Amino acid sequence: MAPATLQGAERTGTSPAMEDPGAPTTEEWSPTPEELASVRTTVARLKAAYPSVDADTVEATVEAAYDAFRQARVRRYVPILAERRSRKALSVAAGSTPDTAGDGP
Repeated sequence: MAPATLQGAERTGTSPAMEDPGAPTTEEWSPTPEELASVRTTVARLKAAYPSVDADTVEATVEAAYDAFRQARVRRYVPILAERRSRKALSVAAGSTPDTAGDGP
């Protein structure tokens, strides 16, 4: 787009999110039923992958990983990002790599 096209362009109808995209939102996040199901699935998968790690630790790790993405505006990739973060933390806790036989291609 040429600079001349943008001359005189003004923003209209700004919202607080547009004024400062990094500003924290005041609305409380609540997970969708799909996200809750994804958390349960992730916990089950990681309990199987890290049998030497206490089940409560696995659950707390997954919850913390999801909590880290609480403010994410795009929710589509939160489950995979949270699982990757959880696997990394659990690998350190277990001191080894997970059993990845059932993780697919």
